[in-house]
Amino acid sequence: MSKIKILFFLILAFVVYKGIVAFKNFEIGVDDRVAEIEELADFEKEGEVIGLMMYLGDPPELKEHFFTKSRSRCLELKKFAESSSSAYYECAKVNAIIKGKKIVSVIEEIEVFE
Repeated sequence: MSKIKILFFLILAFVVYKGIVAFKNFEIGVDDRVAEIEELADFEKEGEVIGLMMYLGDPPELKEHFFTKSRSRCLELKKFAESSSSAYYECAKVNAIIKGKKIVSVIEEIEVFE
């Protein structure tokens, strides 16, 4: 009788473990799935993001913009880009139209990071 109880508790523990893992994987992957679905559906939205801006010309004109996840990552990319290019770069929090995880167009710069 005790072997059956042990087997039952092991199966119960396994089911609980599988439930917890499935729940955590669902929570972690939701943001990525939402962005992926928005990108596939050509869904555009307006929001504040951090981006690396590239300016060319005299006077400087915005030519390129790149979505970054954080301020520190943007500053790393800026340092690398400035070492390999003659363009002017800046990291900024911008109000932009976003499609998936890409900046389609910049509406306004809110704050520039140094």
